[in-house]
Amino acid sequence: KTKSPDMTNGNITAQLLLFFFPILLGTFFQQLYNMADTWVVGNYVGDEAFSAVGTVTPVINMLIGTFMGFSSGAGVVISQYYGARDRNAVSKSVHTALAFSLVSGVVIMALGLALTKFSLRAMSLPDEIMPEASAYLRIYFLGMIPNLFYNMGAAVLRAIGDSRRPLYFLILSCLSNIVLDLVFVVSLHMGVAGAALATILSQAASAIMVLYVLLHTDSEVRLNPQELRMDFGWLKKMIYVGLPAGLQSTMYTISNIIVQATVNSFGTNTIAAVTAYGKMDVLFWMVINAFGIAITTFVGQNYGAGQVKRAFQGFRVSFALSAFATLFLSAVIWFFGMDFLHFFTKDPDVLAICRRLIHYVVPFFITYIPIELCSGTLRGMGNSWIPMIMTMIGVCVLRLFWIF
Repeated sequence: KTKSPDMTNGNITAQLLLFFFPILLGTFFQQLYNMADTWVVGNYVGDEAFSAVGTVTPVINMLIGTFMGFSSGAGVVISQYYGARDRNAVSKSVHTALAFSLVSGVVIMALGLALTKFSLRAMSLPDEIMPEASAYLRIYFLGMIPNLFYNMGAAVLRAIGDSRRPLYFLILSCLSNIVLDLVFVVSLHMGVAGAALATILSQAASAIMVLYVLLHTDSEVRLNPQELRMDFGWLKKMIYVGLPAGLQSTMYTISNIIVQATVNSFGTNTIAAVTAYGKMDVLFWMVINAFGIAITTFVGQNYGAGQVKRAFQGFRVSFALSAFATLFLSAVIWFFGMDFLHFFTKDPDVLAICRRLIHYVVPFFITYIPIELCSGTLRGMGNSWIPMIMTMIGVCVLRLFWIF
């Protein structure tokens, strides 16, 4: 029953940071799901199992990417009507969004189970890690319904400025995931199947927590089960904003899969190196994506309230904050990244590849700031098509051209 923050008034820098830090910490704990799996599997099962867990991430992202784009579209619609103080419109859009998440969970679960072998073979996965990668992926998709419901529920709460409670849920579920990893993998010797089972049970716990909050909140986003249905008029509005974002995510993930397939052709050491480096590289992406989510919500509420000047002041402030954070993280990873990577692997051949990755990639982190923040600002205004075109040409087409 916490009062939802109003981002249309008050100090812009303070509001952005108060919204940003819970999102950043929440994203960090969300990453800990897979990070805990890979650490436990890598240390207690072996390098092949470690590579299997790490290499399936692009497949998962491809199938849920479109839905996550839709959830961002739902968040924009909700934040705009929340800023405009239209209580009925907020309620209608919330119930439509949550109903769609349940339907999407069933569809993606079915697609994921049906396409597991095909997608892994399309990535040129080495035969020695195919059985374990397939087992992890199939179990993961069995938990897709609570996974998507949590993500949509968290998007609803963030749309009205509440980024704290989604953080609390993720912390609790992440801690439960670590405990279950140790039980299933270390004590019961279930291997990658145990790691996947720990993940989906923890995600189910986070879905239950966000459901409880939505059922008991006094705000405009309160869930009434009797009203849980898809209103196609509201769904159309969300799709207009969310579909380009979903396509953008899907295109980005497909290009990642092609890159991953190229990586896989170099053998297990390279796969392990990219997997380990990715656990560190994700620190930057968590920060810049958190700024993107923060500016989307900030612009959405202010644009909905007709305060366009304040919305663009928020963009300029977030640009400066994200530039400072990016330069700081680039320096930390450049100078101390190899120390962090020893936490995941001790193999000198794998670490040598990681060192090359750091030297090639880290200097260019700064170039992603305008992509993420301009995209977030445009999405907050209800325009997702230009960000999609930016990603399609700059991030996907150019990168695939380089690979080929």
